[in-house]
Amino acid sequence: MAHHVNFCVLFFATAVHLVQTVPRIVDLSYKQNRDSVTWPSNPSYNFTQLFRGYSETYKLWLENNHFAMPEHMGTHIDAPVHTVKGMWRTDQIPMENLYGAGVIINVKSKAATNPDYRVTVDDLLMWEEKYGEMPRRAVAIMNSGWSSKYPNKTLVFGSPEPTDISTLHFPSWHEDAVTWLINKRQINAVGVDTPSTDYGMSSTYPCHTLLGKNSVVGIENVANLDNVPESGSTIYIPVLNIADGSGGPARVFATYDDEPNKTNAAAMVTCFTFYLYILAAVLVCYVM
Repeated sequence: MAHHVNFCVLFFATAVHLVQTVPRIVDLSYKQNRDSVTWPSNPSYNFTQLFRGYSETYKLWLENNHFAMPEHMGTHIDAPVHTVKGMWRTDQIPMENLYGAGVIINVKSKAATNPDYRVTVDDLLMWEEKYGEMPRRAVAIMNSGWSSKYPNKTLVFGSPEPTDISTLHFPSWHEDAVTWLINKRQINAVGVDTPSTDYGMSSTYPCHTLLGKNSVVGIENVANLDNVPESGSTIYIPVLNIADGSGGPARVFATYDDEPNKTNAAAMVTCFTFYLYILAAVLVCYVM
């Protein structure tokens, strides 16, 4: 009988393992290369092959490259010091401020008809009506659908002359919404799938200032937001740890629990059927 009990325990442990949720990981960053989008006044990306081939010195295949780029290029963060003197530099941001529950604010339909759209407090309240109150220290990211334009700079910046910053048109956050996130939900980070946490036509950059003075990380040019649920993920912001930096490139990614794997569920049914046969055989032997 003891062996039978042990078998039952083993079976149910196996069943629980088989139907557990499957974690998903989504890359929310763009590759850094010569096409990467950066602010018009920044220098471009440079990549130089130093060596690529078989090395007679080391007796093996060897690749070694040199690259140079602005901190604020492609998918990257703005450290608080980026726009507010005396605040955290990149290497001073605590690790606990570089992740949080994912809050994806979908404004694609609004941005499609208004390239100067700014996320409002009402957009945030609508999210909470649907998913419940935002967790504290979350990572809130606007999904405007702008990633479909990347890396075409004319489309991303919404201007035939993207080097002229007075002509830019792209969506972002309204300062009232950023203030609400800071004061009401103690947000860790605020992100966008566009080039700036202030909309294209801004000339005063109030969202940058609010984020900086409240030690909130900004994330710009976020990718693949359609592949992340609007609620239920965790977003990580592993930025390059640049000493004295005002920002830096980041391989931002999200994790979330997918639906239970159907193959595993089928395997559990098979296992359960097999268990019933074994149990029947054990009971017959026990009775006899």
